[in-house]
Amino acid sequence: MTWTAPTPHAVDGPLVGADRPMLEGFLAWERATLLNICAGLTGEQLALRAVPPSSLSLLGLVRHLAKVERTWFRIRAAGEAIEPLFDPARGRDADFDDLDPALAADDVATFLAECRLADAAAATLAFDDTFTVRGEVYSLRFVYVHLIGEYARHNGHADLLRECIDGRTGA
Repeated sequence: MTWTAPTPHAVDGPLVGADRPMLEGFLAWERATLLNICAGLTGEQLALRAVPPSSLSLLGLVRHLAKVERTWFRIRAAGEAIEPLFDPARGRDADFDDLDPALAADDVATFLAECRLADAAAATLAFDDTFTVRGEVYSLRFVYVHLIGEYARHNGHADLLRECIDGRTGA
């Protein structure tokens, strides 16, 4: 049987209340939206660069957002001494460029693992905790806002890619 991307569980969050649960809920929804856009596609379909001349693919977006989760939550905010997800010697865009459809299931599993690990890292921090990157000070609250924006932008890309692949849109 051919592997296809799984459909995630529905995600919902609070619409009123404190910042943290609301932003955690929105980020969880954006993550699930990406997975819903990918759901039911094979590795070959996920790796398809469906909007020439762009090199974007759904698999590249999954890999990129796994990298973003690791970088912002674990390496930067939590200060974990871990390696980048992709070898920097392969170039800044290895997450988009070094695709192997046969490894799509592994890439989706890595994405899911990075989301869980990012949540665990964030749970140890307060929203007002800060860290410094290249001389700029950031808070954990900023990381949530930044990632929600990053997902929103890339989920728009993902919607267009999916529509080009099989006509389906939306989450």
